[in-house]
Amino acid sequence: MQRIPLVQHSTRRRRARYRRMLWSGAELLVTAGVLVLLLVAHQLWWTNREAKDGAERGVEALEREWGAVTGTGDPGDTGGAEPGSGAATGDEADEAGGASSASGGGTGQGGTNASSVEPRSSRAYAVLRIPRLGLRVPVAEGTSKQNVLNKGYVGHYAGTEQPGQEGNFAVAGHRNTHGEPFRYLNRLRKGDKVEVATRNATYTYLVDKILPQTSPRDSGVIRSVPRSLTEPAYGYDAPGRYLTLTTCTPEYTSRYRLVVWGRLVATLPRG
Repeated sequence: MQRIPLVQHSTRRRRARYRRMLWSGAELLVTAGVLVLLLVAHQLWWTNREAKDGAERGVEALEREWGAVTGTGDPGDTGGAEPGSGAATGDEADEAGGASSASGGGTGQGGTNASSVEPRSSRAYAVLRIPRLGLRVPVAEGTSKQNVLNKGYVGHYAGTEQPGQEGNFAVAGHRNTHGEPFRYLNRLRKGDKVEVATRNATYTYLVDKILPQTSPRDSGVIRSVPRSLTEPAYGYDAPGRYLTLTTCTPEYTSRYRLVVWGRLVATLPRG
């Protein structure tokens, strides 16, 4: 006579418990995956959209204010160009490292007085335009992530010169997320035009040298006479009126810095 094996109730309960554990684990993994995807979408899409919109509003506010001052815009609309105002937090940019040189005054090309403005920390006060990249972005004082770079602005290294002055006007910008104004900085070539507009004038620089990769601590690239400390073959030996653009490289990392240098070639007074 064939015997029928009996399944004890304890065995059934154990198997049911294992199934519940596996199901709960799968649910947790799916939930974690969704949260990661939402975080990535927030970083790569939402922060870009929000920062780009804010930066464009900042540019428009500055241009309205300048137009009102020079009588070329609506005199009743001063624009209130303070979208980047706020106290610096000391959270400095990852886009470049090291201390900058002491700032100084100067005279622009052709005897025109260079910018003598002393902007407040984190305040947007100029507009950077790069025709090749279709870029138009506010320049704010300082490189605080929270108050400047994460708003989609380009940040001016405190201690370096102002636009048009003798020395080095140096700025940093994000390459990825938060508006990523310098996403395609690697596409610039020698001779490309870079314009910096202020309340008083527009300063035109031409791209002159490109340092594809250097250390984040290479402070030489933003000195008054810029020259890389880690790649000494790149840089300048004589004083001049320079522009330095810095950002992270490769994309989606902050391991190295990409540096673009330009020379001032023209100054057009406003009004």
